[in-house]
Amino acid sequence: MGWNLVSTPIDMDVEVSRRLPLADATLRLLNHATADAFLADVFERHRGRHFERDLPFPLFVHLMADAMTGHRGSAHQAFRHAQERGTLETSVQAVYTRLATIPINVSMGFFSEATARLDAIVLCPTNNTLPVSLGDYRPVAMDGKKVKYVAKRLKPLRGLNGNIFGGKLVAVQDIATGQALAVEATLDGEAADNPLVAGAVARARAMPGSRPLLWVDDRGFCDYKTLHLLSEKNDAFVVRFHSKCKFHVDPSVPARTGTDDVGRAYREQWGWLGAPNNKIRIRVRMITVTRPTGEAFVLVTSLMDADRYPAYDLLILYRRRWGIETMFQRVVQTFDLRHLIGSTPQATIFQAVFCLLLYNIMLIVRDYVADGADKDPETVSPHLLHADIVDELTAWVKLIGPNATVDVLKGTMFNGPEDFRRYLRRTLGSIWTDRWAKAKTTKRLPRTPRAYLKGGHNSVDRILRGTHKEIAIKQREPT
Repeated sequence: MGWNLVSTPIDMDVEVSRRLPLADATLRLLNHATADAFLADVFERHRGRHFERDLPFPLFVHLMADAMTGHRGSAHQAFRHAQERGTLETSVQAVYTRLATIPINVSMGFFSEATARLDAIVLCPTNNTLPVSLGDYRPVAMDGKKVKYVAKRLKPLRGLNGNIFGGKLVAVQDIATGQALAVEATLDGEAADNPLVAGAVARARAMPGSRPLLWVDDRGFCDYKTLHLLSEKNDAFVVRFHSKCKFHVDPSVPARTGTDDVGRAYREQWGWLGAPNNKIRIRVRMITVTRPTGEAFVLVTSLMDADRYPAYDLLILYRRRWGIETMFQRVVQTFDLRHLIGSTPQATIFQAVFCLLLYNIMLIVRDYVADGADKDPETVSPHLLHADIVDELTAWVKLIGPNATVDVLKGTMFNGPEDFRRYLRRTLGSIWTDRWAKAKTTKRLPRTPRAYLKGGHNSVDRILRGTHKEIAIKQREPT
């Protein structure tokens, strides 16, 4: 009896892909979001007067993906490897030049439309649901973000002390899934959020889906013009109140009181934002929460029916708005947005939106992994999961290679989003490991120095043996 040890390269590559499920799922999602024909169409519609020349936009996007996933964030290594493979026929400098001059409209259109392609595959965790009373709406949050950590490579930036910002983004996040949905941007990192709001709202409303949006925003978006905008197109808002808007009580509607889920008393009132002679006067319900400190926390909402949309549920929803702050923090830390490849405003914006797209893909992978293990997605560490994704992508590049990757991905085709979802469940549903569990948050106690070391220094050995000398710190008497 003999053994048949002959196997084709394609069979070997498929077997390797099965042993690297995180890389397989990530590459299939990235391939779905950045298909060549789709990218070429996006560039053509948003390029304005910009031309591709010798570096097509699809190739440029794939090179940036390699730089931020397969080469530990080293753009130069990714571009040089592409030259060695014959994929990149231009110079490395040509890629940096393309990044430095990429039109801002291309960056925003690329992100919004790539995210829309992924939207049908996103898994909304069953244990991460929002209040049932708000099921008619898709709750979203909006906030601004400056792109920081710009390297001072450009000649005008050299020798300048101080923080220099790249572009400015206003991002919209789906509160239920944590996915970034749309981005509006400007080249000026010191710009305010408000001029970008209309564009961000329009892009979010263009996303696929039949449900109207429920905007859950901080007090920075509480002004007459913005609130009027957020209540258009059957949308609604729950926004923290800002005193620059004047609230006028409707005396014909009696106030109501209650207690929220953490035992705080609240009071509901109906009325208007804006005086009767104000051109933009908005009918609102105001919810005032009394904190233990005595400081009031106030929300205003366009959801006027307190029985259908209880204040109890709206207060729970507003706390979930903090997820957009967490999203920005995770994107910076997990995808190392502190090390920007380019220094121009255009380059910083493109890298920022690409990191947001990669973050969305990582969340999809996380949710399918957590769903298969019956875990709460929020208990999965994005940083640890991303580290394993990068390790598997590195192994994939070494063992399969970029050229054979195309054949492996084409070997499994999907008949629509539901078929893709079944594949992800099958691939990621049984690979959970406790290494990905997020460490419990512990509050660090403040470290109060007990004494000075005499002479300013000493060794661990002498301190352990008690042969060192200390100078006691005198406690200051309260004034």
